[in-house]
Amino acid sequence: MSANKDSIGRTITVAVLLCVVCSVVVSASAVLLKPKQIANKNLDRQTNILAAAGIATAGKDIPALFGEVIEKRFVDLRSGKYTEVSDPARYDAKKAAKESDTGVALERGIDIASIKYQAKVMPVYLVKGESETGYDKVILPVHGYGLWSTLYGFLALESDLNTVVGLGFYSHAETPGLGGEVDNPNWKAVWPGKEVYPAGSMVPELGLIKGSVDKTSPKAKHQIDGLAGATLTANGVTNLVQFWMGKNGYAPFLANLKAGGA
Repeated sequence: MSANKDSIGRTITVAVLLCVVCSVVVSASAVLLKPKQIANKNLDRQTNILAAAGIATAGKDIPALFGEVIEKRFVDLRSGKYTEVSDPARYDAKKAAKESDTGVALERGIDIASIKYQAKVMPVYLVKGESETGYDKVILPVHGYGLWSTLYGFLALESDLNTVVGLGFYSHAETPGLGGEVDNPNWKAVWPGKEVYPAGSMVPELGLIKGSVDKTSPKAKHQIDGLAGATLTANGVTNLVQFWMGKNGYAPFLANLKAGGA
């Protein structure tokens, strides 16, 4: 009986010690690897921003290229004007959206992108240029719900602040082969040259349709080929583009920028 008790006790002791050791190893690994994880996350974001702007990155030092050609600014979405944040390097719009002092809860009628919360201040990225404006392109972070997930990406515009340079998503969990076709290079290739707004308006019309775009249609410049078998994802992409390019998104900022302000 005593031997059995000793055996059980030793087993429990070994199990506890093993759990403690494993916990220490996991915690230490998390702490030690965190800087590398943050660096990789920043590298991925920089790569996707450059890709949305149509800037080649193959074989290049991404951080160096990013710092050379991209200027990061912050925009107060309600005023449409540039603003400052206390810690630009660490500002996280996703976290800011859920804080009462830095974010707002969106009403259902406004929240067509189904994001629930929106940061009051968003980062924007300017491709440096030689023009009078000082930039050649503007890259805007966008996100919204598809079928299974929130899609996070970047929409890039030419200096006219209307013509699309490119759209790319860097995070989503849509169905491979269906909604996941938002990653298909052939589909992404139809975005450049499209226009967000009709002439004289800041109300976005750009969106996906069912089937392929009729290039002879006067609306073709505002239309994108649909995603076969992925209607809900396609609707989600349309909704997120129209939300972020509308009056509750970047439209006030783009209007100010067009007027030479911001």
